[in-house]
Amino acid sequence: MAGKLAVTALTLWLLWQSVVADRATAAAWRGLLTDAQRGPALAALLLVPLNWALEAWKWWRLARHLEPVSFARSFRAVLTGLTLGFVTPNRVGDYAGRLLELKNRRPEALGAVFLGRYCQLVITLLAGSGGVLYFVLRYLGPQYPLVAAGLGLTAVLGNALVLLPLYRSRLLLTAVLQWRPLRRFQRYTANLPHYPTAVLNQVLLLSGLRYGVFTAQFGLLLAAYGAKVPLGAALAAIAGTFLLKSLVPSLNALTDVGARELSATHLFGLLGLPVLPVLSASLSLWVLNIALPSAAGLLFVLRLKVLRRSHRRPPAGPAA
Repeated sequence: MAGKLAVTALTLWLLWQSVVADRATAAAWRGLLTDAQRGPALAALLLVPLNWALEAWKWWRLARHLEPVSFARSFRAVLTGLTLGFVTPNRVGDYAGRLLELKNRRPEALGAVFLGRYCQLVITLLAGSGGVLYFVLRYLGPQYPLVAAGLGLTAVLGNALVLLPLYRSRLLLTAVLQWRPLRRFQRYTANLPHYPTAVLNQVLLLSGLRYGVFTAQFGLLLAAYGAKVPLGAALAAIAGTFLLKSLVPSLNALTDVGARELSATHLFGLLGLPVLPVLSASLSLWVLNIALPSAAGLLFVLRLKVLRRSHRRPPAGPAA
């Protein structure tokens, strides 16, 4: 119980520091409630449940290979993991939250969580490399065509290498586990090669749909704050923003706020947009998709059974 109260207190403190005490985030949140156009802002808010429902669907597709699990429990596990990840470095609490919601807490569940996160990262890298190439071709292509072509080829090869661990995980794990210090993680990744290609394709598709929801929310929030930019350029800047954010590790929720905003204001600044609406849209995106669901996940953390008692039958008495 003390651990639950500690997580609750830390989450509420981080929410206060991130949303209320931080001036930029507080201004963006107040602007979303008062000054922003209501239609696009409301549409972005209504997409929040869809966003996390898609993530729950991903986890349901992965977790059902470990044990029978319902979609409702998968959704609860996702919100629990989100809340615990809110207060841990690089969101590692997400692993613990999903593992604690399983009946059989097998080590392979950690590998399943990693697989789901990796699929989301793959989509971010694929789309983000296209967004960055847009700016490379726009600003470097006319003067340095060979440099632009070289970067384009590098992006294609890099994306191919990123996909390799998904569909050739057995070969990759065999090579990686040749290094003795990594062999301790073998039991966590033992189940990864057994996921069928059809399941991997479905998880990638769900990751792509979730990425589309994030992108639509960002575009709607830009419109809500009055930012006007051509659709193609906006998609490239959003994809580049998500890519740069994913490459920066975060210590906790407080340090998570800032990396995306810095990259967003820079990329959209190249398109001639002022800083304020871009900053407000980016911070509001974080509040809607991370801060609010993390607060909702506290309800599941408080009812979480961290330790399960093993019910064993009493030893049989002596035979008559």
